[in-house]
Amino acid sequence: MPDIRTTSVGRRGLLAAGGAIGLGAALAACGGGDGAGTKSDGGGRTAKTGPWSFKDDRGVVSKAGSTPKNIVAFIGTAAALHDYGVEVKGVFGPTKKKDGSADIQAGDLDVNKVTIIGNVYGEFNVEKYAALSPDLLVTEQWQKGELWYVPDKSKAQITKLAPVVALEASATTIPKAIQRHEDLAVSLGADLKAKKVTDAKAAFEKAAARRRAAAKARPEITVLIGSASQDLFYVSLAKMSADTAYFQQLGVRFVTPKVDAQGYFENLSWENAGKYKADIIMMDNRSSALQPSALADKPTWAQLPAVKAGQVIPRVAEPIFSYAQCAPILDNLAKAIEKAKKVS
Repeated sequence: MPDIRTTSVGRRGLLAAGGAIGLGAALAACGGGDGAGTKSDGGGRTAKTGPWSFKDDRGVVSKAGSTPKNIVAFIGTAAALHDYGVEVKGVFGPTKKKDGSADIQAGDLDVNKVTIIGNVYGEFNVEKYAALSPDLLVTEQWQKGELWYVPDKSKAQITKLAPVVALEASATTIPKAIQRHEDLAVSLGADLKAKKVTDAKAAFEKAAARRRAAAKARPEITVLIGSASQDLFYVSLAKMSADTAYFQQLGVRFVTPKVDAQGYFENLSWENAGKYKADIIMMDNRSSALQPSALADKPTWAQLPAVKAGQVIPRVAEPIFSYAQCAPILDNLAKAIEKAKKVS
């Protein structure tokens, strides 16, 4: 789900909220693991030997002589890899809040044990990245061919230092995205038979069944996907994001806004925030969006039927694509639908 605080710039600017540096010769890429043998590394994953390669969701094949060890990743992707036992050296993207605590997008990753290359959109310290001697850079793809949170101004420098893998985060669904993150994790030595992983998958499947049953039992309940800034209330189109597209497949009924030319959402002035009625509102929980507690000064917000009924829930707008992180998302929406009053 894009960061939609800014509407005067292009699609990429909506999705998230340098200079030339002499770095010397590009670092030699390492990696490896397409099957010459395996051995335990003692850290919950299987260390593979032999050449490594991986075809990402851009269709780009990254190759290296052995399995990458020094991995740098977008924070949400790093959190997903962590859930499969694959650790990274560095991260970029929303990692720490102003008070030093972990951002919601860090999941269960200990943000004090990784090097932060950049903490906000447009920030990526190339020299700090190079100092990690990266074997692999991993990020997401929200817009075809683009690298999430990798600044255009330094992209050429960054991509020379190590192979790059981009995994689809928008034109997909949660199960498909999880599968692709698993594919990458396995190539990097993850053990999908580890109890932590199998337990998380079982919890996800149980939550998906609950979600489907809730929608079937309460077909009259409608859900609005919202995000807030000081001046605008955004209503998103469900089919354009991995989470809500999947919820639709599970039977959830969403409000359908008249989206802008970019096809993702309709931006409403606060005077028109009541244009759409819904029984439940899912609000973007990222630090880049205003949270419901900050909307007390918006009279039209307080008058929305779902708000008056106390039927506003957080939405994880940029899911961490692991079973462990996505199971609670399904459970939370299922619970909300099960308990919702029809108010629209």
